[in-house]
Amino acid sequence: MILDVLGCHGGELPGCRSTCFLIDGALALDAGALTASLELPALSKVDHIVLTHSHFDHVKDLPLLSDLVVGWRKTPITIWASHTCAQTLRENMFNGALWPDFTRIPSVEEPVFEIRGFTPGETFQAGPYNVRSVLVSHPVESCGFVIERNGRALAISGDTGPTDRLWELLNGVPNLKALLLETSFPDELQDLADLSGHLTPRTLRGELKKFRRNGAEVLLYHLKPAFVAELKRQLAGLPVRVLELGQRFEL
Repeated sequence: MILDVLGCHGGELPGCRSTCFLIDGALALDAGALTASLELPALSKVDHIVLTHSHFDHVKDLPLLSDLVVGWRKTPITIWASHTCAQTLRENMFNGALWPDFTRIPSVEEPVFEIRGFTPGETFQAGPYNVRSVLVSHPVESCGFVIERNGRALAISGDTGPTDRLWELLNGVPNLKALLLETSFPDELQDLADLSGHLTPRTLRGELKKFRRNGAEVLLYHLKPAFVAELKRQLAGLPVRVLELGQRFEL
């Protein structure tokens, strides 16, 4: 699997893009930086988008993507979302008021998007990728995932505070090559992190103790742009790697 880092921050500023990863040019994890990162021919080759949750920084490029690729594809892009997240998209995004309903445009039979819901904890098949979902800890329903293909696995935590379900799942994945793990706020904002369901370097240390890595690399994302420098200082010395825009990994 080829992993491209399109967006690895918990917000946007010049030089920072919201969460979005691309696997093999075909499957996107979240949609915070698709249209800012890819040219139209590459956008039209994305067949699946797997959403961790419904918060704006993770779904914000879906409307612009739909308007760009209409007429460029013969089949719909499949958006995989928990049932709760799917309902939020239908009611609050593709509702004809905020944005046209591209799950019915240009026709009900051949739309731009097909939204497919799942229950957290379920496994589904997104093209050639086997995807296992797990509920994590966030104010809205948020999922982590293990994505597997050809005997190799990649995981993403989704937005989460301290959790046990994620580690129980990951510790049973012997072929895990890398984990995309969120860390959002510096230790001084621990109360805000706890309230909003995010990790700090302090709570990250506790979470890593739950993880039997078995050689998997831990790649940190979702750093809030206003605190990137302080977060990097506090993360120094931990067995993790802070992601940067434009990086590519072969797993």
